[in-house]
Amino acid sequence: MNGTAAPLVLGFLLATAYGAGFHLLIGGPAKQIVIYILASWLGFIVGHFVGDLLNIEFLKLGALHLLTASLGSWLALILSWWLFGQAEE
Repeated sequence: MNGTAAPLVLGFLLATAYGAGFHLLIGGPAKQIVIYILASWLGFIVGHFVGDLLNIEFLKLGALHLLTASLGSWLALILSWWLFGQAEE
């Protein structure tokens, strides 16, 4: 794990903040924060690997493809809201 711990922790923290912030903006029952955080983690991971696969260097922070990971996270959050969030309203 030479040099991979810092991007892993940063990605985990950012994705968690994205999920919690999304829940704060959108609202809904408390149990949905778990769905949003899990969706954000999954989208962040997929977005990072897509950025790595496509070799996108814009807004890359060390080994972390920040732009594509953040986009993946927000797309997953919107998808999870569309799938699960509207059912509660």
